[in-house]
Amino acid sequence: MSLQIVEKSGEGLSRVYGVTVPAGDLAEKLEVRIAELAPKMQVKGFRPGKVPAAHVRRVHGKALMSEVLQETIDESSQKVLADNNLRPAGQPELNPTSDIEKVLNGGVDLSYDLSVEVMPDFDPVDPKTLSLSRPVFTPGEDEVDEAVAELAKQARTFAPRTGKSQKAKDGDQLLIDFLGRIDGEAFEGGAAEDAELTLGSGQFIPGFEEQLVGAKPGDEIVVKVTFPEEYQAAHLAGKAAEFTVNVKEVRAPQDAEANDELAQRLGLSDLAGLKDALRSNIEQRYTASSRFKLKRALLDILDEKHDFALPPKMVDAEFAGIWQQVEQDKARGGLPEEDAGKSDEQLQTEYRKIAERRVRLGLVLAEIGRKNEIQVSDQELTDAIRREAMQYGQQAQQVFDMYRQRPDLQASLRAPLYEDKVVDLIFNQAKIEDKAVSKDELLADDEVPEGY
Repeated sequence: MSLQIVEKSGEGLSRVYGVTVPAGDLAEKLEVRIAELAPKMQVKGFRPGKVPAAHVRRVHGKALMSEVLQETIDESSQKVLADNNLRPAGQPELNPTSDIEKVLNGGVDLSYDLSVEVMPDFDPVDPKTLSLSRPVFTPGEDEVDEAVAELAKQARTFAPRTGKSQKAKDGDQLLIDFLGRIDGEAFEGGAAEDAELTLGSGQFIPGFEEQLVGAKPGDEIVVKVTFPEEYQAAHLAGKAAEFTVNVKEVRAPQDAEANDELAQRLGLSDLAGLKDALRSNIEQRYTASSRFKLKRALLDILDEKHDFALPPKMVDAEFAGIWQQVEQDKARGGLPEEDAGKSDEQLQTEYRKIAERRVRLGLVLAEIGRKNEIQVSDQELTDAIRREAMQYGQQAQQVFDMYRQRPDLQASLRAPLYEDKVVDLIFNQAKIEDKAVSKDELLADDEVPEGY
């Protein structure tokens, strides 16, 4: 292919190349395609394998030339990138400079401009030169005991109240029948029999449970409430209602004991096994918090130590995603307090800096990963897809198949896997000093710096 390539501009990270493919080259490729196709065609009036090339050209020439054109553009674009040792920062843009219709009809050269943003050329910091401090907290047995006690509380049962007073207290469970009316008329969903209601749980609409404190078995109580304005059933929102409630039983909570029986109810062999499982979960929680804060410190250092030109379109795409979220937050009144009084211009300036930081850090981590030949294996990706799919219960197989068929969804899982592998590489090579901190310090929600 006698390709002509001319660099038209090369400012910053942007490159524009003019590409020309002679009409003769296109014609030759078309003839090859016709020669391959003709023997396979079955056309009425011609013996199998004997369809003349002229007939194929007349009937299918333009469609075949379109295929030739696409193939030629793909090949020539890749040649431009390869010959100039370019690493694109995004999908190159192609702008035809010749009349494509005339090219398809034959006799006219194919000419187009290829615009591409390239990855910045920089040397990332050597992970071995980095020094980091990792906050750590080691839980004591008292925390394991607290976790066991909380499980026992959650595993409590209820038994009918006995003794002199059977009046319901906050935390008791009532067995009730109820019938609700609005303007004297019963409404759909406003009645139930043998309903179990724990007072103070917030199961029912605000004001309902409080009016049943002090109730006794056999009582009939009229509960008056108003449905919240934002109630999920629109036909009930904001409406005043009366519920006739018949109290059948008042049951007092019975906390479970922290013993082997409790452990077995939870699927473990004994109390010691339950404590071991809880201890492991607690330690994993603190380990994850330590890693999160260590990673945050790492990203701050990487951002501080690198300053290079960023691909504009990559920044624009990152900013567009951030700004879409900002506008959604604004529409539902969910902007952070510190942003609520700012103009769009101020917010755009601030969030563009965040987009720049994210792109910069992404490029730094990618370059460190590239230099160290970090890759996400097919098995690692498959395992991640399986973990993601398992969150969807009965639809797990459907979700798994969807991920396997869609490269964009695979990319959304591959990216964080790759980032974590690069971060682990840096942690293994950097100098990390553990710093003992309190539980509150480790779990505190620090003010999040720009770029998170």
